[in-house]
Amino acid sequence: MPNIPLHNTVVSDQENSGQNYMPALISLAVLYFMNGFITCLNDTLVPFFKEGFTLSYADSSLVQFYFFLTYGLMSFPAGMIVEKIGYKNGMVLGFAIAAIGALLFYPAADMHLYYLFLAALFFLAIGIVVLQVASNPYITALGPSKTASSRLTLIQAVGSIGTTVAPIFGAHYILSKLQESGTSSDAVKYPYLGIAALLIIIAFIVYTLNLPKIGTGSGNTQRNNSDRVSIFSFRNLNFGAWAIFAYVGAEVSIGTFLTNYIADTRGVGVEDANSYVSYYWGGMLAGRLIGSYLLKTIRPSIILTICAAAAILLIVLSVSTSGTFAIWSMIGVGLFNSVMFAIIFSLSVQGLGNYTTKASGILSTAIVGGAIVSFSQGYVKDHSTWAVAFMIPVLCYLYIVFFGVNGYKSKAEIL
Repeated sequence: MPNIPLHNTVVSDQENSGQNYMPALISLAVLYFMNGFITCLNDTLVPFFKEGFTLSYADSSLVQFYFFLTYGLMSFPAGMIVEKIGYKNGMVLGFAIAAIGALLFYPAADMHLYYLFLAALFFLAIGIVVLQVASNPYITALGPSKTASSRLTLIQAVGSIGTTVAPIFGAHYILSKLQESGTSSDAVKYPYLGIAALLIIIAFIVYTLNLPKIGTGSGNTQRNNSDRVSIFSFRNLNFGAWAIFAYVGAEVSIGTFLTNYIADTRGVGVEDANSYVSYYWGGMLAGRLIGSYLLKTIRPSIILTICAAAAILLIVLSVSTSGTFAIWSMIGVGLFNSVMFAIIFSLSVQGLGNYTTKASGILSTAIVGGAIVSFSQGYVKDHSTWAVAFMIPVLCYLYIVFFGVNGYKSKAEIL
């Protein structure tokens, strides 16, 4: 699951020394868990709606399309809103919007209308985007600046736990009701009511917390501000934005159709197949822990290239074989996805200094790849085989290989 990093957040260690940040960090860990949980619960909704509404693969992928479309539409507006009302109020607003989206599942289920579910997901996703824009600066602020990166990595790992748990929850509480629900979508009513209640509770807790004030600063840039260069003059950012688009698209697309792919490959029901998706997202949790160690000694661009190449190999092996080996090959892609987003992002903003915040908005907008690529794969599957459909994420990983080999370099590095 992608997270929106925000840069140039500065907090005075002296100003905040002596404060107990543990309650706030725990609350933010819960926030990231919920972000990961809600986002990856979409992987359960796709097969549920596909059967419940008798949809094509392309139509069922609209769940991801409308969810991730919000990153393209709302990243910049959310940043402006948070800048105006403050990070803490932004977090509370994000929880409130997400709760409204979750509550809308109830009337959508009562009326059994797919487009109402898509509208509910759109609202839910707006809340998630606002939450991510507002929460990351708080994580960096809650403690000494020298340990900010480790705190953010740890909190993101908690988010990975949410992505791992979501498919298990979805299989038990939603997909298990698929056969008995028939033409009804009541199975999603109460799980999302529970999610809405939890979001409201967390919003109240965050509202009552005494969180530190956050300012913004700037770093050194390869060019002087007096040069007045365009943000798009940075080669690594231009290629990096498309790499983010490709990565999020591939990650989301595989997660979206993994349940149906496993069900077809093994010849089992979607409930049994969905439980395997937790291993896909669990691989990302394990990979982040391994990656955090390897990145201390190996260049990030090398790790990115190896991971993207391994993802290509595993997908090709999966669609070229059958049975258990094919399933676990596709699941294994999750392990190599784990560090890609963070590496692509850091390489894309390397050397941008004062331009980093604007670059962050551009890269965050590129997360819309989760919408475009998943819909494209669904469309291809409707007209062809799984083997052909999974060539869409293969093309995405091929581009990431290019970025890891050459695309991340600045103009100065290739001269």
